[in-house]
Order: sequence, then C-alpha cells, then structure tokens
Amino acid sequence: VQLQASGGGLVQAGGSLRLSCAASGNIVGIAYMGWYRQAPGKQRELVATITSGGSTNYADSVKGRFTISRDNAKKMVYLQMNSLKPEDTAVYYCNALKFVVYWGQGTLVTVSS
Repeated sequence: VQLQASGGGLVQAGGSLRLSCAASGNIVGIAYMGWYRQAPGKQRELVATITSGGSTNYADSVKGRFTISRDNAKKMVYLQMNSLKPEDTAVYYCNALKFVVYWGQGTLVTVSS
C-alpha cells in the first residue's frame, strides 16, 4: 500500500484547508485510514480515522471543525479542516491499516494568527 498526501499550505486562523490522501497498490482489505499530525517538538497524535464501513473517530481537539471522508472508487481519503487555529500547525500524515500500518509522507499545514 502506498499513500500520497497533499493539500497542505499556509492559511490564516479561521480559514480552511482540505487535505487529500491517495492510496495505491493492493488496497483490498484496508481496515481503516486516518490522519495524524506532528507539531514541532511534539509527538505524533491522532487527528481522525475512518473505517472501511465509514465509521469515524476524531480527536477532541478537532471535533466539530474537521471532517474525514473517503471515496472508495477514487481510492482517496480527505480531511476537511475548518476554523483552523494556530495550534493546528503541524505536519499531517495519512495512514492505513492492513495487517500493518502504512504511512504516507507528510504535508505541512501552517496556520498563522
């Protein structure tokens, strides 16, 4: 499984961004896909996950602001981020679980105050 994340950038506080993650390779059997983030000097943390059945899970810090979705036909997972805050600044990674966890490269999101 290969994962390619995109969509990061610089945005002002209160703005929006949509991250995309394209999956390729043998994606049959992926149990869930998700987004994690890592801010400078901090550990990587969960942002949101979505199962193959469409169930979602969010970190408390992003509930009500971020929405994870998937398009199985396009083999894509998205993270719509609204009402962004400076503390959302981080490198965002997508991942997928299929027996083992696969990680894509990160995409940098910078939120200016």
